[in-house]
Amino acid sequence: MTCRAPSADTRETDDGSGAVRRLAPHARRFLARRSGVLVRLALWSLAETGQAFLVGHGVARAVDQGFLAGDTRRGLLWLTVALVAVLLGAPVIRGVFAELAGLTEPLRDGLVRHAVDRSLGPAAAGGPGGTDRAAVSRLTNQVEIARDSFAGLVLTLRSFVFTAAGALLGLLSLHPSLLVVGLPPLSLGLGLFLVTLRPMAAAQRRALAADEALGDHAARSRAALRDLTACGTGPAVARRGAQLIEDAAAAARVLAGWAAVRTAALGVAGHLPVLALLLAVPWLRGRGVTAGALLGAFTYLVQSLLPALHTLMTALGAAGSRLLVVLDRIIGPERPEPRPERTRAAEPERARAAEPERAGGLGSVRALAATRTEPALAAAPRPAPDAGGGAVTARATAAIPRPGDDAPHLGGRPADRARTAAVELRSVTLSYGVRAEPVLDSLDLCVAPGEHLAVVGPSGIGKSTLTHLVAGTLVPSGGEVRVDGREVTGRPPAELSALRVLVPQEAYVFSGTLSDNLTYLRPGASRADLDAAVDALGLWPLVERLGGLDAPVRPAELSHGERQLVALTRAWVSPAPLLLLDEATCHLDPAAEARAEEALARRPGTLLVVAHRLSSAVRADRVLVLDGTDAVCGTHDEVLDRSPLYRDLTGHWQGGPARRR
Repeated sequence: MTCRAPSADTRETDDGSGAVRRLAPHARRFLARRSGVLVRLALWSLAETGQAFLVGHGVARAVDQGFLAGDTRRGLLWLTVALVAVLLGAPVIRGVFAELAGLTEPLRDGLVRHAVDRSLGPAAAGGPGGTDRAAVSRLTNQVEIARDSFAGLVLTLRSFVFTAAGALLGLLSLHPSLLVVGLPPLSLGLGLFLVTLRPMAAAQRRALAADEALGDHAARSRAALRDLTACGTGPAVARRGAQLIEDAAAAARVLAGWAAVRTAALGVAGHLPVLALLLAVPWLRGRGVTAGALLGAFTYLVQSLLPALHTLMTALGAAGSRLLVVLDRIIGPERPEPRPERTRAAEPERARAAEPERAGGLGSVRALAATRTEPALAAAPRPAPDAGGGAVTARATAAIPRPGDDAPHLGGRPADRARTAAVELRSVTLSYGVRAEPVLDSLDLCVAPGEHLAVVGPSGIGKSTLTHLVAGTLVPSGGEVRVDGREVTGRPPAELSALRVLVPQEAYVFSGTLSDNLTYLRPGASRADLDAAVDALGLWPLVERLGGLDAPVRPAELSHGERQLVALTRAWVSPAPLLLLDEATCHLDPAAEARAEEALARRPGTLLVVAHRLSSAVRADRVLVLDGTDAVCGTHDEVLDRSPLYRDLTGHWQGGPARRR
């Protein structure tokens, strides 16, 4: 199965047209409700049109009718008219900004309401874990970016349209031939700029995606240095980093190329009209254009048209693309709805599809996963499936054994288990944010009661996410999670506590007696139960050092390993039938870890362990390997044969290359 998470090269290649189509209906409704503000803004802008017209026209008349005609007073009078037009620009701008607030503030308020509704709505309806982690960014940084970019874009577009109208009208009033000379190069530069908008936007998105991928790789590699060193996969990750650097450099070169084209467009629009007017002076003089008209034309170009055009191009290239991206992230497509529950009519078909895999010895795990990871961590080629259904490619499919099934024994446990699964995930997808790539994508997993399953994979692959989904502390973006046949999403915390116990990497120990800590999840536990738990987990040395089970505990005085042993003993005492260990033994030495896991595996119930060491996977009944493209499930020997990543990890753990069995 190919990984569902797109690469940085293909993930952000949208040139912006899709975002425009998505946002256009919202924009039309927003502007239609504020027609009064738009009319008042247009009236203030008409004054700017008059200002642009009077500046050039006053200069032309001052030269022709004043200074060249020998009438200095008239010339100064026309210059005074131009000066007054310039000074009147201040109250015009003040009125424009006053009306602009009637557009930008409602936009900001609407975006805030939309972000809050979309974040709190699913959280209130979906129970624990339903929050959107990107909501804080949308409520603060992104909303302010949208408001500022929208204000700048409105000011720029309004200024260009009305200033250009006044300047072009002024050129026409001076002499029509001036438009013939100045308008074509101006239009050429503007057209060249508009042609670069889409490819420039696509190049910006690709450069942004490449930069984010490189930063994400660096951050996750830094956080996983211990794993990379232990597994010997540092060189592969370094090669992946070098490839990401090359991808980012290539994206930057493409972006620089389009930036050069845009600079050329600015040059054509900003300088070619003036050059064309200078070269055409003899021709224009021959057609009766006066010296004052020529000077007025230069004034229109240099003081009005070209600055407005330059500002427009800069705003569309920066604020426009930024506004488009941010608005699409805030009011873009909603979080996908959970997929509908499969009907019982589909069960026989699923069971029939399971038969070839049971013959291949996969046992009772069905798994399909597309998870986000570094491809270099699983760079080895995948084996092709053999005739017996050996290698897991798209789905590792098998039903829970039923009476009469010839299912293999796993870890010595009986094969005739109850039909209700201890853990079942049906097409579960999880993404942190509406537009974020999924961490887990379409994961199907079924674990029978009493089994011991170890989850293995590189750092950041989604192992902890999987345990939190099963525990009900995260809500999937799509699909369904069941524990003991009951859906965990939306279930009250008290009911979840009766179904499972989640022991995280950072163990929680509170001030009180040691007995209080151990019986926290089962207040009615007897002293005999506590003694059995302490004996099974090897906690007696700590009990004796503290002064007995009723001795006070000061968490700060315990080591990380001692706190983990207390939390594991508390889980052993708990009546919950499912234990979830999320690297809960990482601070224990290998011998203490082996004793704790074996004790918890002997405890009645089901055990799911996120393996900190490969020895945890060897002790488990079965292993689930998440490697970014496939989820491979089976016993240690089966997964060793089917998963290149697992062979690589096992080989480094054993100090040499792992051979297929």
